[in-house]
Amino acid sequence: MCALDLRCNRRKLLVNYPKPLKAGSRIAICAFSSSVPQACYARLDKAVAFLQEQGFEVIEGPSVRHVGEWDAQTRANELNMFLLDEGISAVLPPWGGDLAMAILPLLDWQALQATSPKWVLGFSDVSTIMTALTTRLNWVTVHATNLMQLTSLQTDPLTRATLDVLSLQVGDKWVQSASSHFETANACPISDPNMVFNLTEITQWRLLPSQQGIASDKVAFAGRLVGGCLDTHQHILNTEFADIEQFSHQYRQEPLILYFENGELSDHGYIRALLGLKFKGVFKHVSGVLFGRNAVNKYKVSANEKILLEALGSLNIPIVFDVDIGHTPPNMTLLNGVYSEVDISPVGATVVQYLQ
Repeated sequence: MCALDLRCNRRKLLVNYPKPLKAGSRIAICAFSSSVPQACYARLDKAVAFLQEQGFEVIEGPSVRHVGEWDAQTRANELNMFLLDEGISAVLPPWGGDLAMAILPLLDWQALQATSPKWVLGFSDVSTIMTALTTRLNWVTVHATNLMQLTSLQTDPLTRATLDVLSLQVGDKWVQSASSHFETANACPISDPNMVFNLTEITQWRLLPSQQGIASDKVAFAGRLVGGCLDTHQHILNTEFADIEQFSHQYRQEPLILYFENGELSDHGYIRALLGLKFKGVFKHVSGVLFGRNAVNKYKVSANEKILLEALGSLNIPIVFDVDIGHTPPNMTLLNGVYSEVDISPVGATVVQYLQ
C-alpha cells in the first residue's frame, strides 16, 4: 500500500496536540537532564532573548542554572510542576545530558493523563522523556534543535524554522527537505553567545544497499514517527515507559517510522544497541527507519553503512542514514506521534508530517 493510500484510509487519530503557541504564550525552561554551567550563562541569555523576541513569556526553573548535582526526584518534581501547570504552553530543556531516564518512574503519570499536553522540544538525552510522553500519553512532542543552539544569528533554513512548528494547528502539514550542508566541526564553543553552525560538508541522505526488494536510489514509506537518541532509547523501548508495541496497536492501519541518532556509542556499542532492539521486536511494525549522522564516525560512510548492514541488513524495510537528525547539525524538526511520509530520490529527500 502506498503512502497516500495509508493517509487516506487511516482511522480517527488518538494523538493529543498541544495548543499552537502565540504571542504571550508562556514557555518554561527546565533542565530535566543537565543544568547549564556558569560559563554558558551568556549563551543561555541569548537563547532566552530569542524566545522573548518571538513574543513569548519565558519562565526559568531553578534547575536551569543550578550548580552541582541535583537529584532525580528534584528534577522530576520541577518537570511535573511545569507539565501540570495549565498556564504553561511549552517546556523546553536547555539541552541534553546523561540521565533523564532516571526521572521516568518519578513523573506523575496519572495526573499528566488528565492535563492538557504541552510542547516539549529538544534532542539528545531529553528525547528519552519526549518518547515516553508520546507513547504513554499520546502527546505530540518535538525532536529538534536544542534551545542552547537557537539564537537570532542562526541562519540555515532547518534551524530557523524550529519554533515555527510550535504554532501549527490540527489540519496543517509540515514539509521539510534535506539540508544543503552539515557541520562536522566548529571552532566556537557552545559557551560563545554568538556561536552559529559551521555548515561546510555537503548533505547526502543515503539508502542502505543490498536489501531485498528495496530500490538502490529511491524509496517512499509512511507511518507515525517515534524516536530519538539511540544511546538511551536502546534501554527504554518496549518497556513500560516506551511501549511502542502497544502504541502501534492504536493505529492498526498504519506502521511506525522509527528514527535514531548516535551520540556516543562505539561501533560495537552501536551494533549491540540495534541488535538488542531487533531481538525485542522493536522493528516488527515499522515501515522504515531513519538514522541521523553518526556523531562518532562523522566522515566514515562505509563504516556506518557496515554497522547498519550488520545489525539490520536482514530487515526487509527501507533504512536511510546520514539524515539531518542529532548531534551533527542542522536538525530537522520531527513531531513524535504524527503521521508522516518520507520520500527519497535522486532529485532530493523530503519528510511531510500531517497534523490531522
